[in-house]
Amino acid sequence: MFLSLSTLGLAASLAGVTLPDTAAVSGQPVRLNGLGLREKYLVDVYVGGLYLTNPTGDAAAAIAADEPKRMVMHFVYRAVSRERMHAVFLEGFGSTATGPQSAKVKRMGEWVPAEGVKRGDELAFDYVPGVGTSMTLNGRTLGTIEGADFMKLVFGIYLGPNPPTAALKEGLLGR
Repeated sequence: MFLSLSTLGLAASLAGVTLPDTAAVSGQPVRLNGLGLREKYLVDVYVGGLYLTNPTGDAAAAIAADEPKRMVMHFVYRAVSRERMHAVFLEGFGSTATGPQSAKVKRMGEWVPAEGVKRGDELAFDYVPGVGTSMTLNGRTLGTIEGADFMKLVFGIYLGPNPPTAALKEGLLGR
């Protein structure tokens, strides 16, 4: 894994993917907090980037902050099917998505296009206070789920106690 931060602070690169140091979530500026590589069975799957209004190395603070934020996954693996993405969502949410939250997770999984995602695609979760968490694919909004509680579940997948990998979480936290 190779991480390069530009001397001008304009971008960060990892595994051949460059993410800008700033983005906008519903017109509000957010800054790149960190990026990490999601690997599974020694295969690179995606480069994840965490954008926060107020960057922090504290996972709990990043999850709890009721402010604009983004989690982006830039896929480097050739293709991930819709069914596999749905299974990954269910696995990621684990037992934390119960009751009404489980229906929201199911709905989110249904937003993944029938063809899934492929190398070069960017899947992102944007949170806007008072609006909810939107899932976008290559800049196109697929749907929005209301509530700060759901946002905490989504960002908890990557920053909570059981992230996809410890290295991904550490990278997202800028460590």
